[in-house]
Amino acid sequence: MFDALTTPEGVAHWWGPDAGPVLVAETDVRIGGRFKVRFRMLDGTGHESQGEYLEVDPPMRLAMTWRWLGDEDEGGQESRVEVNLRPVDGGTELVFTHAQLANEQSAKGHKEGWTGALDKLEKYLIKQ
Repeated sequence: MFDALTTPEGVAHWWGPDAGPVLVAETDVRIGGRFKVRFRMLDGTGHESQGEYLEVDPPMRLAMTWRWLGDEDEGGQESRVEVNLRPVDGGTELVFTHAQLANEQSAKGHKEGWTGALDKLEKYLIKQ
């Protein structure tokens, strides 16, 4: 699961809230390293995010900054994403937190987006 979260090949299978393609996936998974992901949604809109890895503890934890590029930049607002993984019977428990968002509307939109992306991640991992 950690590879699906951290490699360009893995990220390309699940990033984005719907079945639209990932166009760019770049990762430099080390403290201070950066990531950038660009995807296109089925409605044709494109979105790009980037950030810096703050904590990298394979295969259990990632923490990174998060910022949208372009029109949805929220005034340059940077937020924080944390992913904790824990082995459980029959698989892995994933606890995903996106904090320090600009407002309630932003939190709602990110929740919807991440829910779609994490559903895709689950389907991708089951196929493997």
